Amino acid sequence: MGAGMAAFVAMTSWEGEFTEEYFAQPEADPAAFGMPTEDDGSRDDPLLSDRSWAISSYRPDADAIAAAPTRVVIAVGEESTNVQTGRTSVATAELLGQRVTVFPSHHGGFLDGEFGYPGKPDEFGQRLREVLDGAS
Repeated sequence: MGAGMAAFVAMTSWEGEFTEEYFAQPEADPAAFGMPTEDDGSRDDPLLSDRSWAISSYRPDADAIAAAPTRVVIAVGEESTNVQTGRTSVATAELLGQRVTVFPSHHGGFLDGEFGYPGKPDEFGQRLREVLDGAS
């Protein structure tokens, strides 16, 4: 599973469109991400198996979401706007007729670094409070 997750991290960390430069890179090294380098034989991780197909081809029903009685806010970390996950957030917000709400830091911006790449938890918390209070 380490090799698959390393490839997933490398893919979702790539900034911009996927170019020949992306495809010419060497395979991602699982050890560089603190993952096992040996193949454990598992093929059931939701991110790496056919279980993700339903998600990868899903298109939100913008009319149904707009008709919902709840407020829907699509957000992205400021460091993540140009990676695949950030671009999908921007596109989803646009599909809903919104502008994406930007939070400090990256995908895990609420984390303090205990689990790896540190975010900006204090700034994230302040921004979250603003958004919950109605700011966008």
